[in-house]
Amino acid sequence: MKQNSNKQTSPPASQPLFPNLEDSLDHIRTLMGDSSDLVIRSLMIHKTSAAVIYMDGLVDNNSVQNFILEALMLEMPSKRQSSHHLYLSIKEKALPIGETEEIESYTDLFDKLLSGETILLLEKQTKALAASTKGWRDRGVQETTSESVIRGPKEAFTETLRTNTALIRRKIKDSNLRIEAKKIGNKTHTDVAIVYLEGTAETDVIEELNRRLDQIDIDGVLESGYLEEFMQDAQYSPFPTVYNSEKPDAIAGGILEGRVAIITDGTPNVLLVPALFVNFMQSSEDYYQRADISTLIRMLRLFCFFVALFMPSLYIAFTTFHQEMIPPPLLINLAAQREGVPFPALVEALMMELTFEILREAGVRLPKPVGSAVSIVGALVLGQSAVQAGLVSPAMVIVVAITAISSFVFPSYNLAISIRMLRFPLMILAATFGLYGIILGMIALVLHLCSLTSFGKPYMSPFAPFIPKDQKDVLVRFPHWGLLSRPSSLTKKDQKRVDSTSKES
Repeated sequence: MKQNSNKQTSPPASQPLFPNLEDSLDHIRTLMGDSSDLVIRSLMIHKTSAAVIYMDGLVDNNSVQNFILEALMLEMPSKRQSSHHLYLSIKEKALPIGETEEIESYTDLFDKLLSGETILLLEKQTKALAASTKGWRDRGVQETTSESVIRGPKEAFTETLRTNTALIRRKIKDSNLRIEAKKIGNKTHTDVAIVYLEGTAETDVIEELNRRLDQIDIDGVLESGYLEEFMQDAQYSPFPTVYNSEKPDAIAGGILEGRVAIITDGTPNVLLVPALFVNFMQSSEDYYQRADISTLIRMLRLFCFFVALFMPSLYIAFTTFHQEMIPPPLLINLAAQREGVPFPALVEALMMELTFEILREAGVRLPKPVGSAVSIVGALVLGQSAVQAGLVSPAMVIVVAITAISSFVFPSYNLAISIRMLRFPLMILAATFGLYGIILGMIALVLHLCSLTSFGKPYMSPFAPFIPKDQKDVLVRFPHWGLLSRPSSLTKKDQKRVDSTSKES
């Protein structure tokens, strides 16, 4: 293309738009590196040069064709107008698009262009119009794969932010639902939405969340895990202090309790803060079953928590240091099983635990039909072969299998990971000091848990500090008509949740 001899030197992208259309188009091509997906459609509107710019693949081509190009080329009034009046006429009357925005700098232009909007530039104008024509393909709303439920909604969030906010709007049809937008990432400019109920969520939590997000200075954010690492209170704790889920009903339930959701474009995993320890032991399905069934399941999860955390270490402690605590018939049986096993109980347990961890990780990474087969067949074959080879005792295989199965009971994958990590130091303490080592580990664990906070809220609340009225929805779940108030450990505002007259005796 012929260069204008009076062409201005290309300024940084934050500079205002050039009034000369050719200079502006050359500047855009230069900054975009002549990208093959950059489309520039030059046209004349009543002897005024204009250009329509968009990114192929990010826009809905039908919208560009029918509502922008056709409107500009066929439906404009025949009366000749100055460039300024033509711009105003197009802005106010010509484009049958639901959302248009005026932009004045190259920063805004590239931000809109790379977000799937179509840009209209006119000769002698230092302003441009951005029309919303986003139309990239997404996978649509599908059933969740990581949080399966028997009763309740099956839909899951997608990788598109606006679809995810719409899913929450469908659940919470309240004018107080606020959705604040941010962009994070110097290169990716990832859209992030903060969602909460005004008048229910605490202002201090919202302000602290905004402060932490505004402090993030990073090149790119590709998944909500990036933000989670920046936001969490305890950077080196094995326990998660930010809740995440891909189920809209779980996130909507948290928002109704007074928590704040963080939706990141490009991932179906939505974050929720503050997050307490008890939240990771609960499932959205608990509120769809009868109260007695939900209570029983929660008790089962608590039991499995202790089994998954302490069972291997207790086995090591009993068989190594405290044989007198084992009933004699069982002790004789265990001793007979261990005859010929060349390794101490700790090495046995570590071998089996690491084997199960490898099988579990392989099952996750492989294709689904193959992965499940590898996990099941691998566990059976390796366990049986290890026993026959005399490397481990049958009792150790049973202990490790029960431990692994118990870790699958938790609704939160993050909590299960934490338990898997803590199991190993507890096994080492048990092999070194016996039950005293396990008790020492428990004390350290409880002290650590009680020291944690999530956006200023005590992590172990409502146990520490103990809040009597919040016990209705922790280990046990009262019927919905008995849950009169929101958890005061999360918010002190708008406490009333259910009217006391909702269920008459």
